[in-house]
Amino acid sequence: MGLSDILLSEKNIDSVVGDCVGLIDKQVAAAPGLGGLALKAAYSTVKGIRADYCAQVLYQLLPEVSIALDPMWSQAVNNGSPVEYLTERKSQVADELLQISDKKAEKSTRAIVKGAYAKLRPSAKNYVENGIPDLVTIIQKYSAIGA
Repeated sequence: MGLSDILLSEKNIDSVVGDCVGLIDKQVAAAPGLGGLALKAAYSTVKGIRADYCAQVLYQLLPEVSIALDPMWSQAVNNGSPVEYLTERKSQVADELLQISDKKAEKSTRAIVKGAYAKLRPSAKNYVENGIPDLVTIIQKYSAIGA
């Protein structure tokens, strides 16, 4: 069973998206320094567009994310510890995720979204890498349920 089957199933998708929004909220809140302030301001701006904006974007991105991560997820499961395996490869995982969000940002018709993304993109990889262990834990939670 692939990640798409698990994460996008009718019984899981709303909870997966909710958990991922919670992860993003946690990551943004914990972002330190001036970069963290910029991230918090941009995130607040995007959430000001629509309270559930991030959730809606995640619903759109999750199919592509599932497909992109599926081969790495299979390798991680075969190696026994998905969190450890994918955390060790967090740079590669982050690159896969950022390629998807880069394409989404390019296609956005909202100037405010494009502007916020462009300002944050140079530091985004670090933030994404820091969230990989928690993201893998979320995936693992639903793969156990969906299996």
